[in-house]
Amino acid sequence: MSEVKISAEPRTEFGKGGARRTRRAGKVPAVLYGHGEKPKHIALPAREFAAAIRHGGANQLFAIEISDGTQALALPKAIQRDPIKDTLEHIDLLLVRRGEKVTVDVPVHLTGEAARDTLVVHEQNTLSVSADATRLPESFEVSIDGLEVGSQVTAADVRLPQGVELVADPEQILALVTQAPSAEQMAAEAGEEPTEEAEEEAGAEGPGAEAAEAAEGDNQGAPAQAAAEA
Repeated sequence: MSEVKISAEPRTEFGKGGARRTRRAGKVPAVLYGHGEKPKHIALPAREFAAAIRHGGANQLFAIEISDGTQALALPKAIQRDPIKDTLEHIDLLLVRRGEKVTVDVPVHLTGEAARDTLVVHEQNTLSVSADATRLPESFEVSIDGLEVGSQVTAADVRLPQGVELVADPEQILALVTQAPSAEQMAAEAGEEPTEEAEEEAGAEGPGAEAAEAAEGDNQGAPAQAAAEA
């Protein structure tokens, strides 16, 4: 993965008010830390940073040029977003050095199709690996083509590029192949239990209701019959 150059400015305003003013200016508050250095508060251009993440993923490497003349090589460690607006709120960046190995979680994509009438259950979508900070893989691919019921994909099944080491447990399950549910099972799962009101309405319209109506009709006919006999 190639590094992305991005500019930044030192941030002197802190707290909620300062963060809001930074975001209104089209920037996102961020902090640089690592290697025992004092954390450095900066502001990054929100649009450029978001575009780089969309293209390179959460492990995108950034070459940051700060307006005070300093430079830094960093990886996103934590990205906070507004859950409603889906805008960037704050970013934690981890300082790295060229040639340094770091541990990251890399997305795993399943390719192909399992055997007919099967269902693939995703247990884990990422894999923890260690690699050179400047040569982090964007993602891994694992084929599930033709796998039968009972098959499973583990961390050990992922082919790692040269220089990338597995950190996760090799027996960690990434995906399971199970029997696909039948149409009857899906219909049963989609069905809803009858409510008390529905049961009461059903009871009111059942055999008891018919008997009540018949009895009511007999009671209505009794006065007329008595009058006729008189």
